[in-house]
Amino acid sequence: MNIGWIGTGVMGVSMCKHILKAGHKLRIYNRTIAKAQPLIEEGAEFVQPKELAENSDIVFLMLGYPKDVEEVVLGENGILNHMKKGTVLVDHTTSSPELAVRIFKEANEKGIDSIDAPVSGGDIGAREGRLVVMCGGEQKALDRINDVLKVYSANVQLLGNAGLGQHTKMVNQIVLAGNMIGTVEGLLYGHKCGLNLEQLINTIKSGAANSTAWSVLGSRMVKGDFEPGFYVEHYIKDLSIAINEANRMNLSLPGLALVKQLYHALVAQGGGRNGTQALLLALERLNNHKIR
Repeated sequence: MNIGWIGTGVMGVSMCKHILKAGHKLRIYNRTIAKAQPLIEEGAEFVQPKELAENSDIVFLMLGYPKDVEEVVLGENGILNHMKKGTVLVDHTTSSPELAVRIFKEANEKGIDSIDAPVSGGDIGAREGRLVVMCGGEQKALDRINDVLKVYSANVQLLGNAGLGQHTKMVNQIVLAGNMIGTVEGLLYGHKCGLNLEQLINTIKSGAANSTAWSVLGSRMVKGDFEPGFYVEHYIKDLSIAINEANRMNLSLPGLALVKQLYHALVAQGGGRNGTQALLLALERLNNHKIR
């Protein structure tokens, strides 16, 4: 198939590599061409968004913020104006459910299928081809793209109409927020009372308290590895969307709000481009106690 992909950052570059290995023709675009270079070297063609949209059966997006999605899709030079009737637009960006519904409606008017399809699994899941894809849209559209999704995914689920893929990702991020604060506080407590943290992680991960935050990101925290699998500033964006949606539904989620404030503190301390596991740094400063 002729596939177009816009956004070749930490996640996108690994997902695109799987597409190339599967034998598809791949056209790519990224604002920073250097981030696309590994894919160009493996056979992808770097083109501008207009040409990409005109020549693709499926266009995938993996962008940073809802405003980026809105500009790329619905802007004055948006790709919906250049995609052919009968093609499919797939947005892997974690974005606004309301924007996903709006894109679906405008795409539908042009005879284009649209699916909001945020993912979970982080940089490791993308590299190993075992992402979870949470889809909102129509089954007929998902059936057309499922074979492509499966080259980098272990689980693809249609959760309902347009926007519900994004709502599902919000649930994912809310649960992750609880896991992250629990992991950081557990490691601080463990270190303060004299436990060996590597042994602690291996012990706890065999029981009911295990999570990816604990077993994967906890190990990175202990090693002092704060390189981004997922940027702090992007996670704050996700938490902001979740809180906005919760407010709209008149839901009080105080745990989520607390974790978001701690991440804002981390950004104020210069950690916005770190990985989400850098939450440890904010709590270390709060307690004047380091685990390394």
